[in-house]
Amino acid sequence: MKSTPAIFVITGAESTGKSAMAEWLANHFNVPYIPEFARNYIEHLNRPYTSGDVEIIASTQVKEINEYKNSNYPFIFVDTWLIITKIWFEVVYGESPLWLENEIKNSKICMFLVCDIDLPWVPDPVRENGGQKRRILQKKYIKTIEKYGFDYKIISGQNSERFENALKSVEDKINKLT
Repeated sequence: MKSTPAIFVITGAESTGKSAMAEWLANHFNVPYIPEFARNYIEHLNRPYTSGDVEIIASTQVKEINEYKNSNYPFIFVDTWLIITKIWFEVVYGESPLWLENEIKNSKICMFLVCDIDLPWVPDPVRENGGQKRRILQKKYIKTIEKYGFDYKIISGQNSERFENALKSVEDKINKLT
C-alpha cells in the first residue's frame, strides 16, 4: 500500500534562511521541495496586497502540498506554510478564515524546522517585520506550532553549522519513522 510522503516544513521569521534551507535539504535527499509562494506572489503585485491576496496564497499552499500526496517520494520539504499565513492574517487583519484553521488542524505535517532568528534581518522590498516585531512573530509561530501539537525543532547556527543541525533533525525524525 502506497503511503503519503512525510512533510517537513521549514518555517520561522523573516530573513532566517528558510528558502535556502528548504532547497538545500531537498537537494541533499534528492526529493522535491515547494518554494515559498507568498514572496513571488507579492513581488509581482502592482499594488498593496489585500486579505484576498493572502487567501489566494493560503489556498495555493494547500494545493501545492496536495499535488504531492500521491507521489512516490518518501518525503518533501516545504518552504513556509499555513501557520505563517494564519498569523499573517491575524496580525494584519485581526482574524483568519475558518477554513484555514480547519486545514491546519487536519494536516499531517511530519515535522517543522523552525529557523532561529540568530541570523541578521536583511531588509528587502517584501519584508515587513524586522527588529522586535521579528522576535514577537517568531514566538507566535512556535506557540502556534505547539498549540496544534506538531513536532518541531529550532534550527540555529551560522552557515554550514545551520544546515548540519537541520540535517541531523531530519535524519533523526526519518529514523524514528522507519
